[in-house]
Formats: sequence, structure tokens, C-alpha cells
Amino acid sequence: MLEEWKIRPLEAIYPFIYLDAIHYKIREDGHYVSKAFYTVLGVNLEGKKEILGLYLNESEGAKFWLQVLTDLQNRGVQDILIASVDGLKGFPEAINAVFPNAEVQLCIVHQIRNSVKYIASKDQKIFTGELKSIYQAFTKEEAEIALDKLETKWGKKYPIVFESWRNKWDNLSNYFKYPEPIRRIIYTTNIIESVHRQFRTLTKTKGAFPNDNSLLKLLFAGIKNAEKKWTMPIQNWSLTISQLNIFFKERLKDALRLGL
Repeated sequence: MLEEWKIRPLEAIYPFIYLDAIHYKIREDGHYVSKAFYTVLGVNLEGKKEILGLYLNESEGAKFWLQVLTDLQNRGVQDILIASVDGLKGFPEAINAVFPNAEVQLCIVHQIRNSVKYIASKDQKIFTGELKSIYQAFTKEEAEIALDKLETKWGKKYPIVFESWRNKWDNLSNYFKYPEPIRRIIYTTNIIESVHRQFRTLTKTKGAFPNDNSLLKLLFAGIKNAEKKWTMPIQNWSLTISQLNIFFKERLKDALRLGL
């Protein structure tokens, strides 16, 4: 059943996908190694969540994500409108190598967490409060003005933080072009992190796994249980798909017309 599920055909278009990985200890050649467990969650045209695939690799990296995305394509996915991911180096390029028209939104929550790691504890409360003027701005232009002001104040003390925001800005700021319902869906990868929390609950009594398949079987059982609850579209889906149709009309028109 698991093997059939892993190679099942997928839908031609997904408005949203989320990609993330968690790590587990697995026995291999007589000792335990840490492996990255890759999860792909899609939201289909009906607004329903679906786990598209599960993959294991020695570590997390953009090169293996490229293989994951190629697998999705081989199983029938022709287009992705918006992909939400963390700030892993090379991630946007890997996505666009397979789905060149996909917009990539880097997770704002991950970016905030990564920024705070480089801020002295005595400055963290003030700094995180002032960061809100960037990611809670109404427009990209307002956000850029706020970023300039914050860098003027803190840039000399914490240059690495602002270098990160500047280098990733194109993919961090994509969500500003959309209305609120779409913004809420794409600005963070919390939707897939919620799935990973369920996985951790499911596996918390096991410190490690004897082999790859034992882990995959357990997580697959967790997915089937989760899917029983995923019977309704995500919140405000009718409004969201209507708004997506304004931004992606040519790419959505055939699918919506055919009711795919």
C-alpha cells in the first residue's frame, strides 16, 4: 500500500505547495545516522490539503529537493502557482529549475527566527518588535522603507542580519502583492510544520528506527489518519481561489473550466 501510494498519479496543478524536512535517527550499517525526512504538502484546486510525497535522504539540501520536485513532475504535476519554503540555500533555484513559473515565498517566520539568533539577548525584544514594521507592512514599498530605517539603526551592529534580508528580499517579499487571504496562506510554512508536529508526537516514544521502511510505514499511517480530518477546504477557499484566478487567470482557466 505504501509503495503504491508513493508512485500514485498527482493532479496537474496545485495552487500552493509547502516543502520542509525533519530529521530522524535510523540504523544503518551497524550504527545510527541522522536522515532528513522530506515532506511535500499540496493544496489542490478544491482547497483541500494533501501529502504529495515522502522521501528520505542522508541530509537536507537543494540538490535532493530537485529530485523530489522532479518526482512530482514525473507523477503528473505540470504547474505550481506558489511554493512556500524555508530559507535553505538554493531552494528557490531548485523549485524553478523544475517549475519555472512557480513563485517562491520564503517563510517569514523562519527568517525572523534566523535573524534573532544573531541579535544580542538584551536587544532581542526591541529588535523583534521593530521587525513587525517590515513584515506587517501593507505594501512592499512600505516594507522596504521600514527595512531601510531598521538597517540605519541596527545595521552596523548586526550587518549579517540585514545582509540576509537583502539577499533574500525578492523571495521574502512576494506575498505583499496579494490580498490578505492569500498572504495568510503563503507567508509561513506553519501548515506543514503542523504536520511535522503530528509526526513527532507519533514517533516520540522511538529514539531511533531500525531501517528506513519502519519509519516510512509509521509516518504513512500518521498521514492516513490526518487525511481523515482533511475533508473540508482550507478557510475562505472560495474567496482565495477567486483571487488566485485574477493573478493566474491564464494558468488556471482550463483547470477551473474543466473542474479539475
